[in-house]
Amino acid sequence: MTWKSFVAMGDSFTEGMDDAYPDGTYRGWADLVAARLAVEAGPDFGYANLAVRGKLLDQVVADQLEPALAMRPDLVSFAAGGNDVLRRKVDPWGLVHRIDPVIGQLRAAGADVVLFRFADVTAVLPGQRIVGPRAAALNDGARELAQRHGAYLIDLFADDAFRNPLMWSADRLHLSAAGHRRVAAHVLNTLGVGVDEDWMLVPPMPAPTPWLLARGADLRWAGQHFAPWLKRRLIGESSGDEVTAKRPELAPIDAIA
Repeated sequence: MTWKSFVAMGDSFTEGMDDAYPDGTYRGWADLVAARLAVEAGPDFGYANLAVRGKLLDQVVADQLEPALAMRPDLVSFAAGGNDVLRRKVDPWGLVHRIDPVIGQLRAAGADVVLFRFADVTAVLPGQRIVGPRAAALNDGARELAQRHGAYLIDLFADDAFRNPLMWSADRLHLSAAGHRRVAAHVLNTLGVGVDEDWMLVPPMPAPTPWLLARGADLRWAGQHFAPWLKRRLIGESSGDEVTAKRPELAPIDAIA
């Protein structure tokens, strides 16, 4: 199947953090997918990316659903709720119930929809005993929604390659360039579009770090990444407060052959 337009909705996962272009903006899996779809569709292909880092599910829906529907895209990716499960109090199945009508509206408008079961990052983050079950519920809900609405499901949780720390950036929360390439490959393979096999390559697993050095790395990570995140939570700020969507309207993108 050939899609003539693609709109990506979500948060930092879809915005592309931390896969940087040379100018410091972010590329990410969605840009890679769009560039490959443009090969199939030709010069009339349009791509918009409405995703903004730090957004909660309700913010994604409030800010992005109406613009996405107005563009009448052939294909929409929806990935949200990950920031919600990191909050102290959240009902993950409540998130799934709020996502349900969103997918219904997109499908009713004629769009094919891509949903995700997120890769497991809880092993390297604090509070995994709390966050893990929430993330699992959100993933289970994504599978049910995909079945109910006839959406494409990208099961990143089932891919053990994402247990390699080199698939993640230094903040241990966002994907590295290699991680984004592998996500893009999964999406394109699921859509039935050919993809460069190099995108599925995984860096060699790093050697185990001695205990003392690992604890030192954990302390540096906590100071550089976890503490600023916690401070924003305490004062009610978000990393996306001053950020706008990088591609708010459908526009061409350079194709990847």
